[in-house]
Amino acid sequence: MSLDDRAAPIGDPGVTFDVDAARARFPALADGARIYFDNPAGTQVPASVVERVSECLLHANANLGGRFATSVAAGEVVSDARRAVGDMLNAASPDEIVFGQNMTTITFALARALGRRFARGEEIVLTRMEHDANVAPWLALAEDLGLTVRWLDIDRDRHELALEQLGALLNERTRLLCIGYASNVLGTVNDVRKASALARAAGALVFVDAVHYAPHGLIDVQGLGCDLLACSAYKFFGTHQGVLWGRHALLASLRPYKVRPAHDEPPESFETGTQSHEGLAGVSAAVDYLASLAGAGDAADRRKRLSAAMTAIGAYEATLSAHLIEELARVPGVRIHGITDPGRLAWRAPTIAFTLRGTAPEPLARALGERGVYAWHGHNYALEPLRALGLLDSGGVLRVGLVHYNTHEEIDRFVAILKRIARRD
Repeated sequence: MSLDDRAAPIGDPGVTFDVDAARARFPALADGARIYFDNPAGTQVPASVVERVSECLLHANANLGGRFATSVAAGEVVSDARRAVGDMLNAASPDEIVFGQNMTTITFALARALGRRFARGEEIVLTRMEHDANVAPWLALAEDLGLTVRWLDIDRDRHELALEQLGALLNERTRLLCIGYASNVLGTVNDVRKASALARAAGALVFVDAVHYAPHGLIDVQGLGCDLLACSAYKFFGTHQGVLWGRHALLASLRPYKVRPAHDEPPESFETGTQSHEGLAGVSAAVDYLASLAGAGDAADRRKRLSAAMTAIGAYEATLSAHLIEELARVPGVRIHGITDPGRLAWRAPTIAFTLRGTAPEPLARALGERGVYAWHGHNYALEPLRALGLLDSGGVLRVGLVHYNTHEEIDRFVAILKRIARRD
């Protein structure tokens, strides 16, 4: 598969980005003492998110459906969040946006609802590139219903999915393809558009895990051709909230597990119990923050501003990826697991997994943490890709995950510290 076959790379080298202005909006970054490279597990938040959460708790702290001011205000918070995420994902309607605790919880609930349409002997296709939140719910469903699970493998040399194998996995019994937009451990951006077209041509639904992609690139659910897509706001500078987008006709055709008095129509029918309204206020604020990075622009066209902002973010993050990979390659004993070819960096997020000869990932992460560099070690819930690459049983990897508020200077500081650790200084 050539790069030209894919949907859209991350970044545009002709767009500039003001990282200092962005960093100034994050209270956690004020003193510069800590290097936050733990972003794939959760990003820091701008002050505007904190303020919006506080405002909700102070002025809209009520449940929905009441005939009084705070309840009405809470309803507006929820509606605002649906509109904001709808703009972010290019949904056809805010009523296609479902909220929940996190992507994992949403996916387990969605699997149960979809399972009511599946029958024994039917098939699901999963990939070896996935976070376990896009594996375990479907394996459990397959076990409960007697479904067959087929696997799309990784091209280990190119660190990408072997999409040329997908056609052979699809048949008249395939009901669902589950695919990640970007790997949370290898950083690879998958060709979701091509995979969706193949699956839907075979009559299957397509569910996309976009958790890791969302902070790095613009998502267009209509352009991707998928049926369902999930992400988590705390990965794109917001609060701990999960998001599900689904085609409205599909959502309306499903019967989610819920309490009897709850709404029977989507999106509310999928939202079990009382939602975190303060969390949803933070979601809206996070989307507005991202849109604001495009500058003044057309305030009425949030989608257009998000497009410009994410293009600028992608271009800047591509320089971070290139710089980090170049510097890591100079550290004796380091082996990077993922795309390193300069000509293919547009097809990876700035998430770099590596191992250091002679030092296991866990003590390496501890040594870095003691020196103010925050990074994750181990499997990072990516059991399938690490098993496929033979890394799962040896302690996994050290994962460095960058976002747009990280800098080249932080990379240089990190690499200098890593070199001292490698020398046992």
